[in-house]
Amino acid sequence: MPVVDVDPDELRELAGYEAKSDAELREDLFALGLEFEGETDDGAFQFEFAPDRLDRLSVEGIARSLRYQYGDARGVYVPSTNDAEWTVEVRDVPDERPYVTAAVVRGVDMTEGKLESLIQLQEKLHATMGRKRAKGAIGVHDLAMLKGRSARAQRSADERATSEDRRSSGRSRGQRPREDGEERGDDPGTGEEKDGSKVVSYTGIEPDGDRFVPLDAETDMTPAEVLTDHPTGDTYADLVADYDSYPAIYDEIGLFSFPPVINGRRTEVDEGSRDLLIEMTGTDQWTVDKMLAIVCYALDARGGRIEEVTIDYPDRELVRPALDTRTKTVTHDRIETTLGIDVSGEDVVDLFERSGLDASETDGDGETAYEVTIPPYRVDVLHPMDLVDDVGRAYGFNELAPRYPDVSTVGGRHDRSKLERSVRNALVGLGFEDLLNFHMISEDENYERMRVAPGTDVLGGGAPVAIEGPYSEAYTMLRTWALPSLAMVLENNTHRQYPQDIAEVGFAAERDPDAASGVAERRTVAAALARTDASYEDAKARLQRLASAFGADLSTPPTEHPSFIDGRAAEVRLDGEPAGVIGELHPAVLVEHDLELPVAAFEFDLAALA
Repeated sequence: MPVVDVDPDELRELAGYEAKSDAELREDLFALGLEFEGETDDGAFQFEFAPDRLDRLSVEGIARSLRYQYGDARGVYVPSTNDAEWTVEVRDVPDERPYVTAAVVRGVDMTEGKLESLIQLQEKLHATMGRKRAKGAIGVHDLAMLKGRSARAQRSADERATSEDRRSSGRSRGQRPREDGEERGDDPGTGEEKDGSKVVSYTGIEPDGDRFVPLDAETDMTPAEVLTDHPTGDTYADLVADYDSYPAIYDEIGLFSFPPVINGRRTEVDEGSRDLLIEMTGTDQWTVDKMLAIVCYALDARGGRIEEVTIDYPDRELVRPALDTRTKTVTHDRIETTLGIDVSGEDVVDLFERSGLDASETDGDGETAYEVTIPPYRVDVLHPMDLVDDVGRAYGFNELAPRYPDVSTVGGRHDRSKLERSVRNALVGLGFEDLLNFHMISEDENYERMRVAPGTDVLGGGAPVAIEGPYSEAYTMLRTWALPSLAMVLENNTHRQYPQDIAEVGFAAERDPDAASGVAERRTVAAALARTDASYEDAKARLQRLASAFGADLSTPPTEHPSFIDGRAAEVRLDGEPAGVIGELHPAVLVEHDLELPVAAFEFDLAALA
């Protein structure tokens, strides 16, 4: 999950509580759902939190949540905006990346701390909502270094074609000679310009087209050269590898941004910057608009003044940033029954306001309900239950009094749960450390890094149960087996002492047309031994003792599995029925996870021990 570095002194200043101790801050932030993970070498707090509250990916967003928690801020806040002076003209963009949004922020007075926070927010949004820039990419530019076109010019089709020839030949638009009588700023090939507005253009460019100096470079490059000769370009080359033309943003001087790969050095933001242009391109308008709203709120908290930008598409015109609120309705009964509290309507409205929302009582099919207004930076509110969660946090989950449910039956442990508990205890007795991993994973971790192809007839090769619209690219599907989760744990623990013997009894699922729900769910037992002398024999000895403890007959006929070494892998059969696989992990899997010593592992269905 995302980890955000926060300077505690800066947080105290922004929240308005400079007398708060570090311990008090950590306790208050834990109440908000931010878990303290430690400190950096320079004393910054590190907090891990679920990737739903993307507005808290910056110190400004965390401070805003604290002010609401402390009662110093109430209700929905929407920054005021000045009228648009700049226009982004969208013409002939690549079909794969057709959307753009933008805002101008003035008077930021950039300092080192503000710049570091902005860069961190940019990186975290890229990693989460932006899907590593594939779905949305952010460009931040020093507005003082941009020169917008301002004259209206109409050109014939021939002139546009001539301009395209110039772009293909590699001559920079900003450096072309002017024709007699041509006004400075009449830029060919980008359509009609706007009177009384400063215009930049989002368009397509040939891979070997105009040259510019990218960030962290000393010489100018074409976009194609950036992808092969620049470290950042090499990292993100796959994003545009299949494009016929590359996305590009121009001002009157020339090319200054090559989204989603890299910005130009000319408009680089530094500690002396004061006015900013924030532009974002992506694969859908909603995503880039919401990312922009989060950035605008963070800069507004730093004293920036938000200024609108006109987005001029060929068929429509938008004014951004989109800072419109929306509403959802939740009933009073749902709040009380879910949280187990008795609370008045007046108190519910108060709790909503302390969550940064507005609420008013309304009638919901004959019962008391609340129409709740949601600010534009809250991209996580999708369901009325999300509103109940906000009320619970404002009320204080630690303040909820435990009580017996109003039912006549007495609960007990399910037979499957008893079996799980017994297996966990047995694994711990065999020297394994018990794990509890997430049931969600990425397709890359579940398949590719384990050398397993989806849809193949091997353990873990089942068809994925994919998540529609996942918040994070790290969690895009339900895992089909548990060994990838154990491999990830070992990868993250290479700095820990060996041996590392770990195990998990957990959940796995895959698509199955024969299942009533279309999804086959199961509980699985997985274990791994990471040590210098780990071998197939070691893993089988542990598995044999586990099977014996539950009276199951174990046999291990040879088999092949892409995650394991040929000749050092076997099928796990319990009481004669196929249940899983055991063996030594393939060297390619070890290298992929940066493991420098052998790992022996096994996995099988829990039901085979019943």
